Amino acid sequence: MGSKDEPGPVESEHQVRTGAELARIAEKNRDLAEELVERARRDGLQLVGESGLLTGLVKLVLEGALEAEMAEHLGYEKGDPAGAGSGNHRNGTSRKTVLSQVGPVTLDIPRDRAGSFTPQIVPKHARRVEGFTETIVSLYAKGLTTGEIQAHLAEVYDVEVSRATAQVAQDLAAWRTRPLDRVYAVLLIDCIYIKIRDGAVANKPVYIAVGINLDGDRDVLGMRVGTGGEGAKQWMTWLTELRNRGVGDILIACCDGLKGLPESINDVWPQTDVQLCVVHLVRTSLRYSAKQHWAAIARQLREVYTAKTADEAEQRFVRFEEEWGQRYPAVIDTRRRNWEHVIVFMRFPAPIRRVVYTTNMIESLNSRFRQATRRRGHFPDDDAALKVLYLVIRNPIKNRANVTGKTPAWKQAINSLASYYGDRVTNH
Repeated sequence: MGSKDEPGPVESEHQVRTGAELARIAEKNRDLAEELVERARRDGLQLVGESGLLTGLVKLVLEGALEAEMAEHLGYEKGDPAGAGSGNHRNGTSRKTVLSQVGPVTLDIPRDRAGSFTPQIVPKHARRVEGFTETIVSLYAKGLTTGEIQAHLAEVYDVEVSRATAQVAQDLAAWRTRPLDRVYAVLLIDCIYIKIRDGAVANKPVYIAVGINLDGDRDVLGMRVGTGGEGAKQWMTWLTELRNRGVGDILIACCDGLKGLPESINDVWPQTDVQLCVVHLVRTSLRYSAKQHWAAIARQLREVYTAKTADEAEQRFVRFEEEWGQRYPAVIDTRRRNWEHVIVFMRFPAPIRRVVYTTNMIESLNSRFRQATRRRGHFPDDDAALKVLYLVIRNPIKNRANVTGKTPAWKQAINSLASYYGDRVTNH
């Protein structure tokens, strides 16, 4: 086994050499960097722009990397006598301005006499340092409008932002029509309201579906902007669209308690077990009850939903009904009408229960959606809204729980699902 300083199997000799050169150059120019920082502090220098501190540092690092690449190409360092008579040698520099994260940077690109040098860090004909477009897309995903980004970057970058966001529109169109898996173990569906101009500014529903396939991979299957309220008929249209994209079977669907939604799900996938979101049901109970009783009601309902079996849950709910039924009949009626869809998750062991008893997983995504859309006020049309939501999905937060990714403890969960659903799992 090699030491931690040795290159990994996928690193090339060129990459290692360049990295070493960069480290040496950075160390050699440490005094210069400290001098730049001191000048900025003393003279109030700007950070970006032609004479900005960060611009100078970026120029220093990039030119150092280019010199290291040239040394690798020629086989000797700059000024090394070993280069005499080698057949190819340095031939001055050519000036080139590239766009970077901190603005335009003018670089002196080394040349060789044979004209065979092909730099990698700043490729020939490239006018942007890698990461420039990603900066625009990142700002757009955070909720800035195209106009705001243009105004923010115009003085620094002097580019047309719409070129970057146009690619987003193409990616979104491909994403919304991509084929889906034949079977999903779990489907979570929810809705978020966003202000969109449609003649007048109005709150329009955006229907969102998250699926967990038989390998435990979580993915946002799609989004659709509705035309009015969060009605069961609109859900029916949306779910049919998912079926048309290849989803032939859903084992368990988790949703809120919208009237008619479980029936809409079973019209599209007749064999699907529908689990109502327990967290939504608890919130509904609190809405129908006085605030002074919230703590007691929430505690007792939690005892119902953490029962080991459906029979035990029924017994605990009977006791709950005896205590609160006369005072809050709407709380009891909501559960009695939906009881068959409330206790679906109790058939399964803990790993599956954690996945299907609530739509909180998709609501965490909705929280990020709201954060990205709040500053916009409203969107000019449906497509503009969907582009921002798509970028939120495409850019997961590092070191944070995200809706996309692997489902924890999935092997145990899929084995339990296979035992219960049989061929619907094992045949796929």
